[in-house]
Amino acid sequence: MTIRIYIPRDAAALALGAEKVVEAMAGEIAARGLDATIVRNGSRGMHWLEPLVEVETAGGRVAYGPVKASDVASLLDAGLISGGAHPLCLGKTEEIPFLKRQTRLTFARCGVIDPLSLEDYRAHRGLLGLERAIAMQPAAIVAEVTESGLRGRGGAGFPTGIKWKTVLEARGPRKYIVCNADEGDSGTFADRMIMEGDPFVLIEGMAIAGIATGATKGYIYTRSEYPHAIAVMSAAIEIARAAGVLGASVLGSAHAFDMEVRTGAGAYVCGEETSLLNSLEGKRGLVRAKPPLPAHKGLFDRPTVINNVISLASVPVILDKGAGYYRDFGMGRSRGTIPLQIAGNVKHGGLFETAFGLTLGEIVDEIGGGTASARPVKAVQVGGPLGAYFPRALFDTPFDYEAFAARDGLIGHAGIVVFDDTADMLKQARFAMEFCAVESCGKCTPCRIGSTRGVEVADRIAAGIEPEKNRELLADLCNTMKFGSLCALGGFTPYPVMSAMTHFPEDFSPVPVVEAAE
Repeated sequence: MTIRIYIPRDAAALALGAEKVVEAMAGEIAARGLDATIVRNGSRGMHWLEPLVEVETAGGRVAYGPVKASDVASLLDAGLISGGAHPLCLGKTEEIPFLKRQTRLTFARCGVIDPLSLEDYRAHRGLLGLERAIAMQPAAIVAEVTESGLRGRGGAGFPTGIKWKTVLEARGPRKYIVCNADEGDSGTFADRMIMEGDPFVLIEGMAIAGIATGATKGYIYTRSEYPHAIAVMSAAIEIARAAGVLGASVLGSAHAFDMEVRTGAGAYVCGEETSLLNSLEGKRGLVRAKPPLPAHKGLFDRPTVINNVISLASVPVILDKGAGYYRDFGMGRSRGTIPLQIAGNVKHGGLFETAFGLTLGEIVDEIGGGTASARPVKAVQVGGPLGAYFPRALFDTPFDYEAFAARDGLIGHAGIVVFDDTADMLKQARFAMEFCAVESCGKCTPCRIGSTRGVEVADRIAAGIEPEKNRELLADLCNTMKFGSLCALGGFTPYPVMSAMTHFPEDFSPVPVVEAAE
């Protein structure tokens, strides 16, 4: 029997030398005359172990990592083909503590299957949700998603079922499903991992959304910085279309749904849904005023569902196993699982899918393993570059939408960036304002001008110029931006700034530099 050796084609693994490992492995297989084939899978999400090489044995998959091209010969000498012992051997993949502790629903197949094999996808419960949806009435599908408690995983946390119900009931000659894959938050990579490692789950989720709302066309809007994701998604769509999963008759039903990938230039503000729609229509990525809501007048002024990748990719398991199964995970109004993306100065960075409810301390200290520098953790930013900085005093906060909001934070896209005690929080606050100034679409004054003034005020504080007065001015500026901005870019920039000022006041009281007298 041909042995299957798995080496990821995920962007994170490629960045760490996976292509060289593949070349070395292919060369050794040929030279040794081994009956083995290399499968380019997605990443398991344990980025400190990439490139992770796995071999399929009678007892299950065995993992080795991180593997360099120079390790390949010794791995094969040690019996990698049969899961032999080697210093890089990690044992059975599923038994690795970081992976074993997870609850993988949305990412159940990521890193397990060949991303472009529809046969592999079907063999791991793929398309069961779509098959069930075809046999249901649209309103029943919407009710199932509503009952599951699924909320927008892109940051806003808005109930997915309510959005779908609005589009289902809206009238229009055509409706659209738009997948927001413009993953621009620092420290986030879940969307990319799904598109590169399990693209059919996103296709299936969008097709279910189309049947549920009466939409017949879908678009995946992503950024040009994701070339590997674009290539895999585009290829998967062609395969799905050829197999009758997409097209005039979805899986032989009376429902029509087709989709395509559209690439943006990478503007952060195009992650905001109305700016995204403008870009998708070929216009400048400017935020639209609401109302009307996109659910009533969205893409080309037609009723449009706009959901994040993870929201849509979570739908197939809900339709497959039922709303109750999904809802049983989580806490409070935060139901199901959330793919935590742990990054920054952390020992074990990567993707960890779990039910809502773990505390921030458990995530950083136990799962992340503390800082990579072995220094104390000073702050953790949750929710991307516009998320609040949490000090260790708030590490008892459970990962839950309402719990974070109660402490002036936000979950956002579940990016978690760790900083050690060398971080200067005044510099981090300044960075937030500068980031907003650079990425602002310029449509509203509080965001466009406020962020620029914010950088100037932060610089005055750093220079020791009237620090108390300028701290008050910065707080007042944040208040204006929070309540006066058209969208979340300007509205959320105050979160990192104010949290830094509140929890790390010592960094906002620099000693003024005094020039030495000649």
